[in-house]
Amino acid sequence: MKFGKPINLIFREKFSFSFGAFLLATLLWVFVVSDNEYTMLLDFPIEARNLNVQKAHKREVPSTASVLIRGTGRDLVKSFLLKKIAGFKLVLDLEGISQEYEFYLNDYFEKYPQKVVLPLNYNVSFVEVVHPNRIKISLDDYILKNVPVALNLVVNPAPGYVQIGETLITPSQIEIAGPEKELDLINYVENIKDTLNGLIAPYIDRVELNSYGGLVEYSHDFVEINIDIQNISERIIADIPVKIINVPKKIRVFPSPQTISLTVTGGFNRIALLNSKDIDVIIDFNMWNPQKQFYEPEVFLPEDVLEWKDLSPKNLEIAVARELD
Repeated sequence: MKFGKPINLIFREKFSFSFGAFLLATLLWVFVVSDNEYTMLLDFPIEARNLNVQKAHKREVPSTASVLIRGTGRDLVKSFLLKKIAGFKLVLDLEGISQEYEFYLNDYFEKYPQKVVLPLNYNVSFVEVVHPNRIKISLDDYILKNVPVALNLVVNPAPGYVQIGETLITPSQIEIAGPEKELDLINYVENIKDTLNGLIAPYIDRVELNSYGGLVEYSHDFVEINIDIQNISERIIADIPVKIINVPKKIRVFPSPQTISLTVTGGFNRIALLNSKDIDVIIDFNMWNPQKQFYEPEVFLPEDVLEWKDLSPKNLEIAVARELD
């Protein structure tokens, strides 16, 4: 028999949690109502502006920097709670940079204090950037490139059903853009890997493309896939002509009978459109032997038809005649 935690242990855990929450709330209250000044670390978004339109980043610029700010307890708490909507940010001006440049952040913002954006209704001041202390900008030529979309998808129809043909992708290729050296390594894009199980009907959906990171832009983030799923059925195809291949010159060959019938298995709609001209029934004359009377032909179906059976007749005779000079 299993027992729960002892009552005294539960009490200690709840008391410990409650006391910790109370202590935190008390400290926060003291901090808020205080008019004393404090310093606090806050993550500032980094905005890199004025990139030459013919250039692209070789490496991603950090999205944020850890910044030390100063203000009263009340103003610091306000800044912390509303930082996502307040509009704090650090601006790096990339104008004139053609290849590489390293920003030493505190030197840069000391020289250009207007690049530190502090909302007017937040009475806080900038002290310094704590991390990172520098950011290296590396640029490359900005190019465009068309690449095919490769499908990373496993399709498993339900028992009794089959996929007809390949999965259709729209668009089948997309345009990517970014630094030249990065794009030289990309020959295709593919969707996020997925598996579809138990399909019993045609399936249309959007799938998301895998990203190569923030440096590479896509003309499409999603593509549409179209999968033809049909229930498996059988159908008899008659009057399929028998073909003889590799017949030498001045030799005439006559199969008997000249046509056969068989049963095909495949998707209901697909085999409904099938006719005798879509199936190849072949005898290779290289296999002919004057002492041999009957020959079993080879059967070749379209790729999207599953199988055949019940060939009738199964064996054929061939008559061989030589043309007169």
